[in-house]
Amino acid sequence: MKKVGIVSLGCSKNLVDSENIIGLLESDNYEIVNDPSQADLIIVNTCGFIESSKKESIETIFDMLSYGKKVVVTGCLAQRYEKELRKEIPEVSEFIPIRDYDKFNEILSRVDKNLNRCDGLDDKLRVVSTGNISAYLKIGEGCDNKCTYCAIPLIRGHFVSRPFEDIIEEAKELANKGYKELVVLEQDTTKYGIDLKHGENIVSLLKGLLEIKELDYIRLLYLYPDEISDELIDLIASEPRLTPYFDVPIQHSENHILKAMNRRGDKEFLRNLFKKIRNKVPHAILRTTVMVGFPGESEEDFDNLVDFIKEIKFDHLGAFSYSREEDTLSFDYPNQIDEDIKKNRLDKIMKAQQSISYQQNKKHVGEEMEGLIVGKDKQYYLFRSYYNAPDDVDGKIFVNSNTPLELGQKVKVKITEAFVYDLMGEYIA
Repeated sequence: MKKVGIVSLGCSKNLVDSENIIGLLESDNYEIVNDPSQADLIIVNTCGFIESSKKESIETIFDMLSYGKKVVVTGCLAQRYEKELRKEIPEVSEFIPIRDYDKFNEILSRVDKNLNRCDGLDDKLRVVSTGNISAYLKIGEGCDNKCTYCAIPLIRGHFVSRPFEDIIEEAKELANKGYKELVVLEQDTTKYGIDLKHGENIVSLLKGLLEIKELDYIRLLYLYPDEISDELIDLIASEPRLTPYFDVPIQHSENHILKAMNRRGDKEFLRNLFKKIRNKVPHAILRTTVMVGFPGESEEDFDNLVDFIKEIKFDHLGAFSYSREEDTLSFDYPNQIDEDIKKNRLDKIMKAQQSISYQQNKKHVGEEMEGLIVGKDKQYYLFRSYYNAPDDVDGKIFVNSNTPLELGQKVKVKITEAFVYDLMGEYIA
């Protein structure tokens, strides 16, 4: 049996593509191996979002080439820089950009002449790689927001919703296989259905998913601020199986920076949005992403951003420095920020968030949470509730229990201790 190793880089959406690749190859009698030295073929599914991810992708390609195996490169880097990569890294056996995923095995047959099928990637063949408890559910592709710093539309194209029936069918299949939590995602999850003919939207999709009673939890990631409707907030407030978890990347707080980024909404809109969410969903978890060092960001702008996150008190916050990406509008903006200043601002904002996270976490002490046992180390069980998503961005919840617990078991836990990013709890029932 032919053996293939797969390295998946970048975001959860890219991981779903890797899972589809695994499914296709397994259907063609490949054995998936974790040790590259044991593989006949190595596939590197790359990320190309910002400079650091491009560097990681290139380094990984060369690492895999060092094993002396056939290497195939897929994903965002291959999509954006295929011509340059073919020229600069001729040792790679083949490149398969995202636009050619519909003929994946046809292209792969140039590397392996013995392929039995020439299909493209197919969600129905997907092999979930995130264990047996949670699975991602990808509901579309691409993005239409045209943020001036972002290369995603250049890589993934315009936003295209996945057909409603296909999503429900996959969700039912995952539930039948025993998955307890589905994490719904896309680059802009709240835009779902805008291009569909029958009026489907993210609310109707969630209502359809809620009809699958075997699912304990459904979680949303990547909500664009001005597309979060009152109907969506009210649905999450009223449905216990919809995790009250609002992942709302804001990027910045200052109006002129938001305008330069081509982000919709302003500071007052954001302030009112988070106030509304917390009023309607008092136990809501707020997660966001911010960018520091965007062209033209003054010290005052940055200080105001820090003040804003202190005001809102996000439960979870990720931050990154502006990366100057060719072919994006902001690449040619004046007043580019020095890298040392960016790094200093990044350090400052993450230090500020440490204090916020700790204060927010302390509010959970004494709270009883319901959720799933998702792992175990030598001493503690790992527990996931509405508090934390499964993408390793949020903190962890560690649980003491004298009673043996099973992975995937739905339990109640009382939070006993808070740390900067993590929580500690005791098993109740």
